[in-house]
Amino acid sequence: MSDSTVSDYRRKVLITGGSGTVGQAFIKQYRDEFQFFNVSRNESYIEKLKNVFPDVHSYVSDIQDLDHLTTIFLKVKPDIVIHAAALKHVNFAELNPSRTTEINISGSLNIIKASVRAEVPIVVGISTDKACQPENIYGYSKKIMEQMFLEHYNEKTRFVCTRFANVACSNGSVIPFWIDSARKGESLKLTDSRMNRLMFTSDEAALLIRQSIDHAENSTRPFVLCSRMKSVGMLDLAIQLSAEFGDGGKPEIVGMRPGERLFEILVSQQELPHAFYSDDGRYIVLHSDEFGNEHVSEPLSSLTADYMSESEMRSLYSEYTKLSEYSLKLASSR
Repeated sequence: MSDSTVSDYRRKVLITGGSGTVGQAFIKQYRDEFQFFNVSRNESYIEKLKNVFPDVHSYVSDIQDLDHLTTIFLKVKPDIVIHAAALKHVNFAELNPSRTTEINISGSLNIIKASVRAEVPIVVGISTDKACQPENIYGYSKKIMEQMFLEHYNEKTRFVCTRFANVACSNGSVIPFWIDSARKGESLKLTDSRMNRLMFTSDEAALLIRQSIDHAENSTRPFVLCSRMKSVGMLDLAIQLSAEFGDGGKPEIVGMRPGERLFEILVSQQELPHAFYSDDGRYIVLHSDEFGNEHVSEPLSSLTADYMSESEMRSLYSEYTKLSEYSLKLASSR
């Protein structure tokens, strides 16, 4: 049987923002199981995606363009949509609330409308811990996205969400910036020495999305799925990176940015009546008791979560350093 014949039996997954870190991680892990389609507006990212995954078909589009988006959805007829496209940086969202609303709220509503019109069976929205008791523009926009997805759940199109924390080494995140600074002999800039974060790898993020798809296939109601991830003190992480890639100097404290907070909440006190542990205990399901009967007894935040060991912190950036070191060797050999 030819490869093209085999591919006909694979379900179609369309990812908005699929050329980003999370989209690529999901494609990498499940490329043998699904056919992948990407909708992105950044042509340079699309080109990089095609170089790594030539089988992924990409469409240049903007989630703010409902007509074009609907045309793509009707043409592809995806079995699953993963909505990862968003404006994600807290400080940029604080400075650009109108733009954030257009992309994260209006754009997400367009995903809902296009999915309903194309009768997509499962749609997974990528949310964030910042949607839990939101304190900034980005958090509020994602909270609204969660609520819209839950509202539009129906038998034909099952809308569910995953609630991420920080994805280590994602585009524009702090770890690559710190490693680059350390290698240049520069001090690592930290906004506050008390800051801590819930953090996981891109592979763990991809697995969380996959778990949400599996749960959605057996659900009769909407839900938000969270991973029971661990906490990392940003001062400890900066010190470790400085020692490993630089001169071991102390981080430079530069002050908090607009919209930033010292710790993060993934599941709040107010959500506990609607929060259940999954049967295997690795996940927390909000708004549905179908996949676990044990109530979550306390909030999950970067203050209450288990703390990462040094080796666990190293796992956050080990894959990135392997790839960056390979790129440096490749560049020097030319």
